[in-house]
Amino acid sequence: MTVPADVGAKLHKLMPVSRETLERLDHLVQGIAKWSPQINLVADSRPETVWSRHVLDCAQLFRYCDPTARHWCDLGAGGGFPGLVVACLAAEKAPGMRFALIESDRRKAAFLLLTARELGLACRVLPERIEAAERQGADIVSARALAPLSRLLGLVERHLAPRGVALLQKGQRSIEEIIAAQRDWAFTVESFDSIVDGESRILRVTDLRSVDAN
Repeated sequence: MTVPADVGAKLHKLMPVSRETLERLDHLVQGIAKWSPQINLVADSRPETVWSRHVLDCAQLFRYCDPTARHWCDLGAGGGFPGLVVACLAAEKAPGMRFALIESDRRKAAFLLLTARELGLACRVLPERIEAAERQGADIVSARALAPLSRLLGLVERHLAPRGVALLQKGQRSIEEIIAAQRDWAFTVESFDSIVDGESRILRVTDLRSVDAN
């Protein structure tokens, strides 16, 4: 396996995982390195970079979800971040959880489907626009660097169950985005530090509803 020692140590501190889970994650990393030059999955597809910037960054989401949740929907799944990473962890930590990965780019969707099948993950891939995809009613909805929060919450609301949780990875302007989003949305938000980037945040959003619906 190509797991860098520092990443392996941080991942183990985050949550101890089995060798099988590490092998699944490594398979994803190798697939990214193989296919990214053709379909632009990530800007830098070197395995050590994918492990540190993407896998570890996405793995941390798992500690903010309810392990008894049954349905996770990832919006704009791209190269599998965070959807496939979390699905690899769930195969060990929450085997009853199923995933829906929504990705409108058909080449990326094909990569997601192939990789999920190779890894034996409980994933459906929807090669559609998020706005047009069948409503998922998911317990958890995730998105990583997809859109400003004011727009993103509309996409989240479409696929989130009434009592569901959104886990959203945002950059250094997360506070400004929260303030802007509150003009149109009512929600409860918790903000957590990223273990990968000191300027990045993980937003845990609950009680989401349109201001017009109040």
